[in-house]
Amino acid sequence: MPFFGKNQFSVDGKEGALASRKQKFHYISADLTSGPEAERIISEATAFNGNTPPDIVWCCAGSSYPKIFIDTPIEQLRNQMDSNYFSSAFVAHAILRAWLKPTFENPSPDSSSPRHLIFTASLLSFFTLAGYAPYSPTKAALRSLSDTLSQEMNLYASPSRPAVRLHTIFSATIFTDSYEAENLVKSDLTKKLEEGDPGQTADEVAKRSIAGLERGEELVPTTFQTRLLMTSVLGGSIRNGWALLDTILSWVMSVVMVFVRMDMDSKVKRWRKEHGESGMKKN
Repeated sequence: MPFFGKNQFSVDGKEGALASRKQKFHYISADLTSGPEAERIISEATAFNGNTPPDIVWCCAGSSYPKIFIDTPIEQLRNQMDSNYFSSAFVAHAILRAWLKPTFENPSPDSSSPRHLIFTASLLSFFTLAGYAPYSPTKAALRSLSDTLSQEMNLYASPSRPAVRLHTIFSATIFTDSYEAENLVKSDLTKKLEEGDPGQTADEVAKRSIAGLERGEELVPTTFQTRLLMTSVLGGSIRNGWALLDTILSWVMSVVMVFVRMDMDSKVKRWRKEHGESGMKKN
C-alpha cells in the first residue's frame, strides 16, 4: 500500500491502522502539484506492486486558506488551486494513463474487478460561504472534473479491461490540526456563517466515506446536511442508488435553498451594520 505525501511527516503513523492485515507499505515523498512528480509516484507505485498499477487511488491532498477575497494574498489564490485541484488532477491523469494507455508490460488484470479513482472535495463544492472564495472554487472544479471523467470512462468500457469507477467524497468540517490552522486566518463572519455545521472527526469521515464507497456511490456525502446541499445542485451528476431519493430531495431543496441563501445574505448585511466591512468583530 503506497502512501504519497509532500514530506515524511504527512504519512507517518498510517501503518498502524492496517497492521493487522499484514499489508506492505511504501512511502513516496513527492510534490503533487507537479505533473512530472505525479507521473513518478505512479511509476514507483507500479514497480513496488509487481509492475501492476494500483487498483484504487484516493486523492486526498489539499489545504484551506479561508479569507475574505480582497484580503487574500494573491499568491494564495494560485496556491489553493495547486493544492486542492491540480494535485488531484495530475495524479488522476497519471493513473488513468497507466490504466488505459500503459507503456509497460504488466500481468493481465482481472477484468471482473473495477478500478477506483477517488477524489476528496467538500460541502463547499455545492454551497459556499463568504470567506471561502480562495478555497471553494478549487473544490467545485474537482467535482466538475469527477463528473467529466465519469462520463469519459465510457469510452474505454471493454470486457477485456477492468472498468474504471469515479467517486468523490464530500465532507464538511473535519476536526484536525489543519482545521485549527485554518481558524487562525478565518474571519469572524465566516465562523458565524458556519455555526450550523457541527463538524466530524477524521475517523468518522473515513468510516462514512468507506461506507458510501462500499455502497457503490459516485458522489459520497459524509453528513445528511451535505447530502441535502448536494441534491440542490446535482445537475447532470450521477444519482446514488436508484436515483429516486436524490431526485425527490432535489425538488424539495430547490425551494429550500431560496430561503437558505436569503438567510445567509441577511446575516452578512447584518454583520456589516454591526461590525463593519473587515469581517472581524469590533473590539
